[in-house]
Amino acid sequence: MDNFKKLLATQFLTAFADNAILFTAITWVFANASTQPWYVPALQASFLIAFVVLAPWVGAYADSHAKPKVMVSANLIKILGTGLMIASVEPLLAYAIVGVGAATYSPAKYGILPEIVAEQELVKANGWIEGATILAILAGSIVGASIAKSQSILISLWFVIGLYFVSVLIATKIGPLPAQRSRQAGHIKRFVSMSKTLINNRQAHFALIGSALFWASAAILRVALIAWAPLVLFIFEADKIAVLTAFIALGIVLGSALAARFFHLGDLRRIRWAAYAMGVLVIVFSQLDTVLSTRITLFLIGVTGGMFIVPVNALLQDIGHKSVGAGGTVAAQNFFNNLAMLIASIIYAATAAMGAQPVAAIAVLGICIVLVTLAIAVQLGRSQ
Repeated sequence: MDNFKKLLATQFLTAFADNAILFTAITWVFANASTQPWYVPALQASFLIAFVVLAPWVGAYADSHAKPKVMVSANLIKILGTGLMIASVEPLLAYAIVGVGAATYSPAKYGILPEIVAEQELVKANGWIEGATILAILAGSIVGASIAKSQSILISLWFVIGLYFVSVLIATKIGPLPAQRSRQAGHIKRFVSMSKTLINNRQAHFALIGSALFWASAAILRVALIAWAPLVLFIFEADKIAVLTAFIALGIVLGSALAARFFHLGDLRRIRWAAYAMGVLVIVFSQLDTVLSTRITLFLIGVTGGMFIVPVNALLQDIGHKSVGAGGTVAAQNFFNNLAMLIASIIYAATAAMGAQPVAAIAVLGICIVLVTLAIAVQLGRSQ
């Protein structure tokens, strides 16, 4: 098994576990009538905090150490967070610890790609990684919720620990790969400098905005769907809601595969059409009220989203690998992505606490996707 296949396997297992633990926690929320509508978006926000706070350090850590070792240490942190849930620690706190592991893992997962695949294969490799990740999200969401419902939440959490452990074993077999940069002090100063370098690069600047738009939209759609399904489709079980999210995941798998066929490195203006289509489909989705139409539309949202995000990721990795370092670039991208997701989750949690309905929230989300994409396209045209 070559290094890329090992990376694909360890990433699949890690993403599987990440989503199994999330839907295990959501099953716990549904089982406790005392929890409020804001709890699920707050749970998501607790996971994202580490990505924002630790951004100046995790990229430097990934670049100054062999990335397979970084992936191992990150998954050990996730095992700790899962263990805290087993010990009945408040889920918001325990899931935040899992978030620390995820924040550490991400720069290594993407930053390792330019080290093990050729430049001309980056878009294709990103498509495989995104596809494997989405399949893992699909499987992890359904299996985690199903085990938590049919067996017990405790069994589901031990299952998650087992997945992380196997992922750790595979990650130890990747390499040998050297550290890409020497250890340096002044991480915050260097992170700010790297971020400025990327922002000052025209293509990287708009790719960062596009990436943040995609992930903020995904965050809102995910938590809104959990509130929308019981209200509109009268689906109250976490495992059945997970099946709905699976259609988005399947769509992203197809979209990720199609991206390599239709787009090349630097095709920023061309991929805006995928973002427009995603925004329109989200608006359409907000007005649906049948299971079949919901599944079809969620699948199409996933397809357009996959076609949009894969070229954006590949472009940022290529620019970063040639300038500030791949790990640092992913950390900067994660910072902007997760800051956008965190702000979006907080806003949604606040509006949900005030009684805002998920139908309206989803419609507003679709309109925002279209308007932001239009603004990016206009600015790209002016800069050219």
